Amino acid sequence: MTITLRCHEATLPTLPLIDVSGLFGGNPTIQRQIAEEIGNAARVYGFFRIHRHGIDPTMIEATYQMAARFFAQPEARKLAYYIGNSPNHRGYVPFSEKGDYADEVHRNYEAFDMGLDLPADDPDFLAGNLVLGPNVWPDLDGFRSTVSRYHAAVAELGRRICGALELYLGLPVGAITSQMTKPISQLRLLHYLRAAGTTDHKSVNMGAHTDYECLTLLHTRNEGLQVLTQDDQWIDVPVDHAVFVVNIGDMLEAWTNGILRSTPHRVTNRSPERFSMPYFVAANHDTLIRPFPQLVPPGTAPRYEPFQAGAHLERMLLRDFPYLRARRAAQIADKSAPVHNPFEGRIRRNTP
Repeated sequence: MTITLRCHEATLPTLPLIDVSGLFGGNPTIQRQIAEEIGNAARVYGFFRIHRHGIDPTMIEATYQMAARFFAQPEARKLAYYIGNSPNHRGYVPFSEKGDYADEVHRNYEAFDMGLDLPADDPDFLAGNLVLGPNVWPDLDGFRSTVSRYHAAVAELGRRICGALELYLGLPVGAITSQMTKPISQLRLLHYLRAAGTTDHKSVNMGAHTDYECLTLLHTRNEGLQVLTQDDQWIDVPVDHAVFVVNIGDMLEAWTNGILRSTPHRVTNRSPERFSMPYFVAANHDTLIRPFPQLVPPGTAPRYEPFQAGAHLERMLLRDFPYLRARRAAQIADKSAPVHNPFEGRIRRNTP
């Protein structure tokens, strides 16, 4: 179903809300109906909301509590897990770790980043892969077990949504999900603070961007997220603790030859403090993302050049994390080449 809200005397759409409980049953008719709802919402908006998703709300709340306990610690304690000290991209991201963006937004948040928890003898990790390997786990009672359970649950939900999109797009079963056996997916625990002295509560904390992976599953407890519609209007995403917000990312836009769109979004300073937990559903590191032939109209060329999933994510992390730029500067002569995301070209810099 789709509802509307009033904003500056105009009626703007907000995002479809879809019951996905039928994805966990064995009724193919119901699964196809849900797949159509998901696919249509993804096609029109690039964002949608899901409920009756099967993840226990007590598990979600317990994960938030672990995040709050971690972020409430003294800075020196948190920096013991600083992401820049990890051989792979895992650990604590302090407020000072600012991305190299074209906008001038004052970003004020900290995070804890993790992914598929692989053993220390994993060959990809030993080979120096940035986005695979063991997680960094804080010495905080219950953190690892609680967050690991949540990670497993939201990862399975992401696979279900991707399977529904395969059905919607008319792709063979596993066309997408078979490329997610050792994914470079990431879970972020995010803690935003409205900067001291900020008087405009509609000002932007995290500027407009797309997500780099296939899908993002976001749970949030506070207002602030906004989505850019196809006619360049920002709409607020309602907060509902029973709901996950889902958006399409760069990899899926390219894989579907632009049928699904990686949609820009941003975070505003609506709340003095904001917690959220995005899970970024990605393909395997070495997966070549190229438009599925079935989705390229006959007689036309694919709209996107092939790219490796891991290489795209690593390029964007290089833009987002100063510690990675410092590592690159120490390794290569060209220290100044900017990093751009071609999927963000639709963002108007003067969008209010």
